Amino acid sequence: CHDSNGELQEFGSHWRNSDCYDCTCSRSGISCCSSFATPVGYDKEKCISIFNKTECAYKIVEKDDHSKECPVHEWVG
Repeated sequence: CHDSNGELQEFGSHWRNSDCYDCTCSRSGISCCSSFATPVGYDKEKCISIFNKTECAYKIVEKDDHSKECPVHEWVG
């Protein structure tokens, strides 16, 4: 299998790509799914979600003060 970077992956291999998706290679091709949950239940008028590719996770913070986290009541993924 050739991954999204053009690198050859062996059948039966598993890896996490640069977009934080967990991928596998089989004889039928590559399949990938997200390794992270996406926040959906938070105050979108007051807060924003910021994705950290190093940690493969979202942080929900106030728009006016990124040092203050916002509560999240629902995640999907």
